[in-house]
Amino acid sequence: MRPLARPTPSIDRSVKDTMGTPADSAHTLNIRKPYFDLIATGAKTIEIRVGYPKIRRITTGDLLRISCGDSTVTTRVTQINEYDSFDAMLAAEDPTAIGGPDMDHDQLVRAIRDIYPPEKEALGVFALHLATTQAESDTSSR
Repeated sequence: MRPLARPTPSIDRSVKDTMGTPADSAHTLNIRKPYFDLIATGAKTIEIRVGYPKIRRITTGDLLRISCGDSTVTTRVTQINEYDSFDAMLAAEDPTAIGGPDMDHDQLVRAIRDIYPPEKEALGVFALHLATTQAESDTSSR
């Protein structure tokens, strides 16, 4: 099954922050420790979320701060694919980019279902492709 088409919202991004990035293009997501560590090391390059309004506001090119406790890693969204189900997403996306090299397909399905019940899946499934921004990452405690 192919990703659903997702129109890019029309947003005025004329206000810039001090790094030259559109001020309204930075988002923060909290994540569980094992997945945070995989993103911080570059082993996990796809974050899966359901279609909450906050997630639907994220667009390609936005900064995404991934937080776990006092640690944060800053990434840039390089691509967004929307699917109608986890099964469709898993058929199209690279499972190792989602769960890391040590998680097989069945473990990945269980982990996703543990986080998101069927009523959340019905909101739509988003695969956020991420690239770490080394100069902007802070994985140490504050």
